[in-house]
Amino acid sequence: MPGKPASLLALVALPALAGCGLSPMYAGGGSAAVAQGLAAVDVPAIPGQGGWLVRNALQDRLGVAGNSASAYRLDVRLDDSLEALGVLNDDTISRERRILRARYQLVDTSSGAILLDATAGSDAGIDVVSSEYATIAAEQKALENLALELAEQMATQVSLALRARAAAAP
Repeated sequence: MPGKPASLLALVALPALAGCGLSPMYAGGGSAAVAQGLAAVDVPAIPGQGGWLVRNALQDRLGVAGNSASAYRLDVRLDDSLEALGVLNDDTISRERRILRARYQLVDTSSGAILLDATAGSDAGIDVVSSEYATIAAEQKALENLALELAEQMATQVSLALRARAAAAP
């Protein structure tokens, strides 16, 4: 019986895991404090194309599309840059780096208190090819991917901040 020792070990380890202090962030489903807090986050418009992409990705992750009862506001400032990395002997660029950084604050709208003040960032390398269209398409796709990555980072930090706030509440 090759499966018996493994299942016995799992049964013995189960009580130890219960006492480790870990708990699911979204325990309770949609009625959980974190889920309700995320649904109450308003994300104001962020300037630029990158801002539009980040805001839409944040709304998808937070589940706030069209929510009118906002207890929190997520203020985001983006810095989007494109820099040359590889320069050939004839001064043409062979590789670019797109960098997207965000400084964001989670604000309690009732008190004006800043609950979270953080940064997020990511970058992507882009090959510059002879086709200008292909290079522009690669730059655009990099911006889309970076916006998704930033939104994921920000949503995770906002979730952790709301979880800590819910745990500290009496």
